[in-house]
Amino acid sequence: MATSPISRRRPRRRTGPGRILAWVALAVLLLVTLYPFVWMLRTAFTGNREIFNGDYSLIPADPTLVNFSRVLGHATPEESIAAGGSGAEVDFWLYLRNSVVFTVMIVIGQVGFSATAAYAFARLRFRGRDTLFAVFLAGLMVPPIFTVLPNFALVRDLGWLDTFPGLLAPYLLMTPFAIFFLRQFFLGIPPEIEAAATIDGAGKFTVFWRIILPMSTAPLSTLAVITAVFAWNEYLWPQLVGKDEGVRLLNVALGVFAQSSPTSSPDWAGLMAAATLQVIPVLLLLIVFGRRLVNSIGFTGIK
Repeated sequence: MATSPISRRRPRRRTGPGRILAWVALAVLLLVTLYPFVWMLRTAFTGNREIFNGDYSLIPADPTLVNFSRVLGHATPEESIAAGGSGAEVDFWLYLRNSVVFTVMIVIGQVGFSATAAYAFARLRFRGRDTLFAVFLAGLMVPPIFTVLPNFALVRDLGWLDTFPGLLAPYLLMTPFAIFFLRQFFLGIPPEIEAAATIDGAGKFTVFWRIILPMSTAPLSTLAVITAVFAWNEYLWPQLVGKDEGVRLLNVALGVFAQSSPTSSPDWAGLMAAATLQVIPVLLLLIVFGRRLVNSIGFTGIK
């Protein structure tokens, strides 16, 4: 007996008070989250003298691109002062290059070293493995601020202040979260796959490189995105050890730019224009890989 199209329709969900309240709470949370970003854009497209003129609408009355021109180095100091700036300059492309190098190196180092360590904890059998893994996990309970002073003393004694090795030293290797995240995934891979490769003559490194890594693109890409966002937004450590302009990161440069006019109010329009440009790479990264990040963040194995 054929089923009528009407009977195949899914039952409609009733819109109850709880569902309406949930949507209202979500809308309020979204508004609170996006409002600072919208106001940053509004300030970036507003002249410095028009920011505090009493017009607090979200769309500037007279939008301008002069702030972006100043940040990108296309305006002279005289033009910057005429636009309401302090005349301070930001070598945006140099600092952007430094931030990109810093982020890419940390992503490559952390993903690579964490993957090998996680595979060792998941598959290799050696004395003290579980104890060592517990010690690594205990690192999750140590606030990062506690390690800043010892790391700074070590980098200073090594002569790595104001160098890329000094910037990268605390982040380049593995982290407890990354090891735990990848280990949980590796534990879900059926051991029979590795046993079959071993019978065919593959060694541990070949199994890891040719079989495990290609099967782990989802968690590896998720870890890479999380690490990239963290590295791009890092401020405290680069501000301590990377004050030289040759290695100064974009985040640190924005802080210096905000303090460039101590006798007057900060150049808010120029600062917000630079912050808008600084946020674009991370925004594009999340737009491209956001769905994969959401789908993979709770993924711990292969079914």
